[in-house]
Amino acid sequence: MNNTLFPVFLKTETARFLIVGGGNVGLEKTQTLLRQNPDVSITIVSISILPELKKVVTQHPKVKYQAKNFEESDVINADFVIAATNDKELNTAIKTCANSRNILVNAADQPQLCDFYLGSIVNKGSLKIAISTNGKSPVLARRMREHLEEAIPEDINDSIDSLNAFRNSHKGSFQEKLADLNRITQNLSATSPAYINKLNYRYLGLEVLVMLIVFVAGYGLSTVLSFTALLGYVQNIPIGFK
Repeated sequence: MNNTLFPVFLKTETARFLIVGGGNVGLEKTQTLLRQNPDVSITIVSISILPELKKVVTQHPKVKYQAKNFEESDVINADFVIAATNDKELNTAIKTCANSRNILVNAADQPQLCDFYLGSIVNKGSLKIAISTNGKSPVLARRMREHLEEAIPEDINDSIDSLNAFRNSHKGSFQEKLADLNRITQNLSATSPAYINKLNYRYLGLEVLVMLIVFVAGYGLSTVLSFTALLGYVQNIPIGFK
């Protein structure tokens, strides 16, 4: 079976989520969304909800709770619907209702009803990685997330900020900018386990900083030391100093 999923990162500032169900699944889905954006708009529809979920509602002004059964009109003001009940027939009815209005649905533990999945997410500052097993093994996705959270250094965001500053200050053409960024970051794609063990993201930040100084300094420095020569010098720093 081909994996036809297309990963998309959704800006949640204006997205409106409807969660039907106030049990453990509803709580988990609500917390998952709030971890990405504490101000995301969520409406929870359920006759009753867990005390833990009620506490979440009181702590987040944009999370609303409606103590009632699901009605078709509930989906009108939603952009995405999450069916979080333990009633498979109700979840199917929710999907049918939402899809009739071109609204995408996620149904807990029912991948055949899902138009999208909520994957395991790695957050490291500006770096965000979403992991999916195509709905087959959420446990494995969680384990992969834990592995990546441990493997990726906490200061990776420093390198991201340095690369962003370098990109914004680069005055060359798009092709030149892309070539220089590829050259600076080429070591990050190394597959040798021995090299990966030695990889130090602080070195990447230092390298980008040196490149940034070259471009900010302008023609004065660039006429003395070319970009290629300086990059070669930095890349030849002994391993012990990287």
